[in-house]
Amino acid sequence: MSLYYRPIPQIDRSRGKDSYPLAGGKVWFSKVEILERNRDSYIVPAPEIPDHAMHTLIDERSNILGFSASSPIIMGILNVTPDSFSDGNKWSCPAQALVRVKSMINDGVDIIDIGGESTRPGFKAISEKEELSRVIPIIKSIRDVNLNVPLSIDTTKAAVAAKALEVGVDFVNDVSAMLSDVNMADVVKINKAPVCLMHSDPIASDSSNLPLYENVLLDVYDFLAKRLQDADLLGIPRSKIVVDPGIGFGKTMEHNLILLNGLSLFHSLGCTLLLGASRKRFIGTISGESQPEKRMAGSIAVSIEGLRQGVQILRVHDIAENCQATRMWKAMNCD
Repeated sequence: MSLYYRPIPQIDRSRGKDSYPLAGGKVWFSKVEILERNRDSYIVPAPEIPDHAMHTLIDERSNILGFSASSPIIMGILNVTPDSFSDGNKWSCPAQALVRVKSMINDGVDIIDIGGESTRPGFKAISEKEELSRVIPIIKSIRDVNLNVPLSIDTTKAAVAAKALEVGVDFVNDVSAMLSDVNMADVVKINKAPVCLMHSDPIASDSSNLPLYENVLLDVYDFLAKRLQDADLLGIPRSKIVVDPGIGFGKTMEHNLILLNGLSLFHSLGCTLLLGASRKRFIGTISGESQPEKRMAGSIAVSIEGLRQGVQILRVHDIAENCQATRMWKAMNCD
């Protein structure tokens, strides 16, 4: 049976001699939880785990788009769709989107993730042509005014990713982990583009038809590990890959909470880790807030927990507030 190694993250300034930096960052660990399917987990001192596991946990992640992956990166969400769950139809035209982009830059965003197809519960798939018509004019408008901000394209379609990269996007965010379109891996490889592989098994259009998990934490881990193996075979280096456990995608509230509690496990994959939980339904369920735009406080609470567990990229709606919270967290715990 496979063993899984979850470092127990710490942020206290007082560290013992047998403590190690998590993914080369300021969060550290001195103990590791050993997990195995169908058995109780147990905790051991970090020096007792195998060398290969230790190297994966402590190695600093490669820089993504020029940012040190040991520092939190704020990825701002720009949905240019009429039906996104939180901000549908707000930024659909280039002029509106440009105003929003400038505001995000002023607020301190590091990367802007542009999406032209909603993946909210109950979403309806759109054609490649429709998605291109939504995102390409907006990407061009941003690049035409020389706004110096990295851009990401949130898509599962290879042709959309290819065109977006051609007109100025830097990063591909594929919620299907390059499974929806067999050509996506070639696009990423040819363009030498960083790519985010997210867990979603499957991308459920019907929230009442969710997949069953034997162990959601380990099942999601194994899915991402398999996708990384496939990427290795395709010639996509791990230094170009970001992983995302897919909070809210085909998961119940309980699944989401288990994943958030165990986030540090995913550092064992050896990749930069992204957390995207902003304004999602489970936050509303727990807090009793039905309106997504009023879930900022709960979203920031999740962001801070992500930072505590060494997450390098936070994908969020509320840029200024997350930047402020991140700066305070760093000042208290890292600087």
